[in-house]
Amino acid sequence: MAKREFTSRRAPIFADIPDEKWNDWRWQLSHRLNSIEEIEQVLLLTESEKRALSANHLFRVDVTPYFISLINPSNPNDPIRQQVIPTDAEMDLYTGMMRDSLAEDAHSPVPGLVHRYPDRVLMLVTTQCASYCRYCTRSRIVGDPTAQFSRAEFEMQLDYLRRTPQVRDVLLSGGDPLTLAPKLLEELLSRLRKIEHIEIIRIGSRVPVFMPMRVTDELTDMLQKYHPLWMNIHVNHPNEITQELAQATDRLTRAGIPLGNQAVLLAGVNDCVHTQRQLVQDLVRIRVRPYYLYQADLVVGSGHFRTPVSKGIEIIEGLRGHTSGYAIPTFVVDAPGGGGKIPVAPNYLISQSDHKVILRNFEGFISTYEEPLTYSSHDPSTCAFCQDQRPEPGQRGISGLLDGEAMFIAPQGFSDTHTRSEEIHRLRLDPSEWQPLGIGQPLPDTEEVPAE
Repeated sequence: MAKREFTSRRAPIFADIPDEKWNDWRWQLSHRLNSIEEIEQVLLLTESEKRALSANHLFRVDVTPYFISLINPSNPNDPIRQQVIPTDAEMDLYTGMMRDSLAEDAHSPVPGLVHRYPDRVLMLVTTQCASYCRYCTRSRIVGDPTAQFSRAEFEMQLDYLRRTPQVRDVLLSGGDPLTLAPKLLEELLSRLRKIEHIEIIRIGSRVPVFMPMRVTDELTDMLQKYHPLWMNIHVNHPNEITQELAQATDRLTRAGIPLGNQAVLLAGVNDCVHTQRQLVQDLVRIRVRPYYLYQADLVVGSGHFRTPVSKGIEIIEGLRGHTSGYAIPTFVVDAPGGGGKIPVAPNYLISQSDHKVILRNFEGFISTYEEPLTYSSHDPSTCAFCQDQRPEPGQRGISGLLDGEAMFIAPQGFSDTHTRSEEIHRLRLDPSEWQPLGIGQPLPDTEEVPAE
């Protein structure tokens, strides 16, 4: 198969725009299209799209001239079009819809900061984006032109981070951090870097995809002052990878910024093994590591994008072994209710015993792996990293069960309903008290009952 060429496109309506303006990210932002009249100059709109664009209660519409130029104007099923142009399907109700499906508000100790995982936080720094995805997880807060995070809220976020030493990783998101005024973005990065225990700063952005001209030499020169800094971009379909995006990712990687991609599995857009394989291979070509493939969240207005979870598993099955290992993302369900990202994958482990595991590969080839007959386990008491582990209050989870810290995990209110749980704790023996029991020997703490 011939290697795909990454091309540039410009809709006819923009043909006379001087390159100097077209390649100015500020011009792109100030000339976004959002009304029927504007979008009809580029696309042949369907009646469904017209009804949605006329509704005054749907999620905000804005599309940069660059990104709308990538859409086939006469194809209502164009994969880019479906992501940014609303249809009346957004007005339908679907099962499971939630306003805040990831319970981010419940995990916000201060406004705009989500502390869901032990050692990292999500810092929401803006409510604005270059363009607006129709399946946006944060449509409840994103897109309102009158709403922004205040200086006082930024101070509260930074103060919380200074007072929380277990946080070592901060992800800037929103909205899109790269839409911030350059001076404000640098101020945030500078102040975060001054917090001693913050090791990693990450930026989540779709600006390189919606508006690659934002990635200027001035931007990359500024960003590389605050290393270690990582960035995840958001590409869902191979048609989004253009010559301009390739140039933008080249600038970022040359500045020493590792790039990952987060894609969302969307019905009718990329729910196809072959599309996904082309996507991840094209991403690797522009030095972007496929990171996550997300199951669509339970967001109001986006039910028509949802696929069965089995579709994502099928796609991973069609990638593993069929392309490079580093081109395979982790398929995750971001658990409703704030459970976090749960990886879901095909099952390659068929069976196991105490001395052997049985595995299968992508072709269906079944093999065995011999387990060691003797194994000297890691000793936490002699491990400097175990002794110096960061506290994770209330979040040890399954790891706590495996290392013996806890015997079980009980849901909230379990002990009120099942009072026997306290009795289980009382009866549990300390390992130092274990004694071998002979046949007929009474159990500990019991009396032998004489035979009648």
